[in-house]
Amino acid sequence: MKITVEKLVRAPGEKVWLAYTTPEDIVQWNAASDDWHTTRSNVDLRVGGAFSSRMEAKDGSFGFDFAGTYTQVIPKQLLEYSFGDRSAKVEFIETPDGVNVRVTFDAEETHSLEQQQQGWQAILDNFARHVEGKGK
Repeated sequence: MKITVEKLVRAPGEKVWLAYTTPEDIVQWNAASDDWHTTRSNVDLRVGGAFSSRMEAKDGSFGFDFAGTYTQVIPKQLLEYSFGDRSAKVEFIETPDGVNVRVTFDAEETHSLEQQQQGWQAILDNFARHVEGKGK
């Protein structure tokens, strides 16, 4: 089953793309809640290139690596990647008001569909706040 989350980011396309694909930005926005953070991120932004982010609870009680391989990269338009036996697609859709970022991903079986949707939406909401809060 596929799950889709999306968010309008009120910023220019180049700024949105760079914030989504630059490790220095990713560590600032990639968390589903205030008690989690991303401690490091690596991006090899090309088809066949690998990416990874280390996500940890701020209290040190738990952490995991989110990693995968890019399967399609169209700058400022589309990212597709595989992670484990799952895949995801990130669309960057230009609108008069900014960029609508739409993420569609394969659900997993450990957490409920609602939990997964809420978690990925929270990360996307953090992303929008980060981009919109950055200077021009």
